[in-house]
Amino acid sequence: YPEAGVSVTVPKAGDKKKLLELSEKNVNYYREEAEKKRMLHLLKKTPEEKIRMLEQLQQDLQLSELPVHIECFDNSNFHGSFPVSAMVCFRNGLESKKDYRHFNVKTVEGIDDFATMKEVVYRRYKRLKEEDAPLPQLVIIDGGKGQLHAALESIENLGLRGKMTLVGLAKNEEEIFFAGDQEPLKLPYNSSSLQFIRRIRDEVHRFGISFHRNPRSRGTFQNELENIRGIGRQTADQLLKSFHSVKKVRGASATELSAVVGEAKARLIMDFFSKQGEQETQAG
Repeated sequence: YPEAGVSVTVPKAGDKKKLLELSEKNVNYYREEAEKKRMLHLLKKTPEEKIRMLEQLQQDLQLSELPVHIECFDNSNFHGSFPVSAMVCFRNGLESKKDYRHFNVKTVEGIDDFATMKEVVYRRYKRLKEEDAPLPQLVIIDGGKGQLHAALESIENLGLRGKMTLVGLAKNEEEIFFAGDQEPLKLPYNSSSLQFIRRIRDEVHRFGISFHRNPRSRGTFQNELENIRGIGRQTADQLLKSFHSVKKVRGASATELSAVVGEAKARLIMDFFSKQGEQETQAG
């Protein structure tokens, strides 16, 4: 609340409103330019500077080994459906893009960040274990305590506890969580360690989003709904956003469907799945 004697005016229109909008644009532009400069500064570090940066990160996170191999996981989804996880890899302070991975989630119904993280972390390190490949010194889970706990369950199940350090990175506060700690670690805002962690976090976000935006990946999201005559992609995406899976759309009532797409399209969907059910019964 404003202090006594201080008034706050929020312009709704006119020149003052335009001045406010211009100020907001200037602030956003400044932030974008500052981010570009920060990124360029990180990328232009010499090998010696990168080693010092990793040594500082080792000290700040109290790691037993120099984190020359770092991996970071993040969950994303397409319109509230089709969960996908992204994993990026940094070696010696630089992106190792040949090691990047996308994971189509196989065992999770709908959107469940914890179960998704548990699945993909298990799949990643089960493969590395089977191949007897080197494990990362540091694994960053983009999420809070829940996602970190889910990832640690998979590490436990694989018998890899103590073989690497896992930390959770809170999405908004940029606080770092360690397993078992009650309070998160807060690194100085401009520290090289937090800047580097942000760089990794931003990269896994970019890589995750790129999967959804890539037209070739859109085929992964192709589903039965788009095969229904009279149901286009926009309607199909709207249904998935509301029901989270084709299975739940199929089991929805006419009333539930009508509330989302209207009676006419709801009837088309009901007829499609009804005929499909009859065909499956005959085939059985």
